[in-house]
Amino acid sequence: MLDKVIAATKSFVNSVRKGERKKYGQFFTAESSARFMASMFNIDMSLPEINILDAGAGTGVLSIALIERLLTEGYQGEITLTCYENDPKVMRVLAENLTILKAYDNIRYRLSSDNYITTQQFNRETSFVFDDRNSYHLVIGNPPYLKIGKDAPEAIAMQEVCHGAPNLYFLFMAMGIYNLAQGGELVYIIPRSWTSGAYFGQFRKYLFRECVIEHIHLFESRDKVFDSDPVLQETMIVQVKKSDVQPSQISITTSLSSDFTCLNKISIDYNKVVSENNYVYLVTNKEQETVMSRIGKLHETLESLRMKMKTGLIVDFRTREVLRDSPEDGACPLFYAQHIRNGKVIWPQGRAGEYILTERQSYRQKNVNYLFVKRFTSKEESRRLQCGVYLARDFCEYPYVSTHNKINFIECESEFIAYGLYALFGSTLYDDYYRILNGSTQVNATEMNTIPIPGKKIIEWMGREMSLLELSEENCNQIVNKWIR
Repeated sequence: MLDKVIAATKSFVNSVRKGERKKYGQFFTAESSARFMASMFNIDMSLPEINILDAGAGTGVLSIALIERLLTEGYQGEITLTCYENDPKVMRVLAENLTILKAYDNIRYRLSSDNYITTQQFNRETSFVFDDRNSYHLVIGNPPYLKIGKDAPEAIAMQEVCHGAPNLYFLFMAMGIYNLAQGGELVYIIPRSWTSGAYFGQFRKYLFRECVIEHIHLFESRDKVFDSDPVLQETMIVQVKKSDVQPSQISITTSLSSDFTCLNKISIDYNKVVSENNYVYLVTNKEQETVMSRIGKLHETLESLRMKMKTGLIVDFRTREVLRDSPEDGACPLFYAQHIRNGKVIWPQGRAGEYILTERQSYRQKNVNYLFVKRFTSKEESRRLQCGVYLARDFCEYPYVSTHNKINFIECESEFIAYGLYALFGSTLYDDYYRILNGSTQVNATEMNTIPIPGKKIIEWMGREMSLLELSEENCNQIVNKWIR
């Protein structure tokens, strides 16, 4: 069955402009991914009836893959499939594809062009009592990847799990969890971005209140994860179960793109993957497990030490009136990410807008010691955490300075604290840790403030050593390895 559906899907994709599909956030699932996702479910073959939900069903690739698995393994009970799809062109292909199921007496299916999100009356604060028509044992999905406004109907319908302008993909996943029967399972292919940060915090809180994670699959490459379309974000497949019984371990697998013939597999303690702060750490090998264990022994954070990382103050295109290209009376330095070089802060560099002239307090900060950290790096760069030590005495003629919002900064009470933090975050250990926590190329201050670090005295001792050495990753490693084992 699936071969016919895949052929029809490819024909449709080739006939529709990419820009038109982008309006709906459509990325069609590759055949190998669909078969793998269908295989992830733990199915009780003794159930007299299995209800399946595929919201945002597209052309039916995932639905057919799952039903094909059930039939191949000899399931004898009744199968009821519910599909939602609101793109009229795709719906026509879906309807045609599902006619394959009419040959089976034990399969019923229902198609809906309704808005899946706004028709479910989501309320995360109350237990939902399902009737027989919409208590789903299995939920499978490749939801739309589309950012919507915070005043969009979908965002308003699910404001309990929203923070700012949400993406449809996690609203679909949250609603899928809502529609699951107790003990039911959901398998979704989604971006990795939900696993950390404040933006998805409410969603993760809801997820872990209702479900446990059983299996995570990661792709080593972003290419060919979806048929015909490359994606910018790192993508994952996640399997969750609606249960309050936490498993002892989570299975994490990795593959090269959508080739599932050779999987790397590791089982990790549940509490090492799902942390107390509801972040999800994606550990894929023993080396990363060791990284988590080493840092997990530490008990302080930037927040607990009252050294919270903050984001730079100036968004240049919104504050053009206060930017200056050359020195003026009363002007102070404005530091950009480009000023961070090999662990130091090199300013000026002769670029436009390197000074700021304003009396507005929210645009200025005290000229004290800082650790600067680049907020953005490219995926090709070897390090995610790229830091620079800023010493107030190097710019003693300025009572104030300012920072561009592509820099994060930590105010440090002494030069040794600044050097000590540089040793920490300039090390391979912490760079590896952050990559396990966050798969994007952005360094998020909220996440950095939760990372375990040593106490302030140890940081200061590390800084005394670091201040005498070249600011290299190798020297950072030597110091960190001495203090964190």
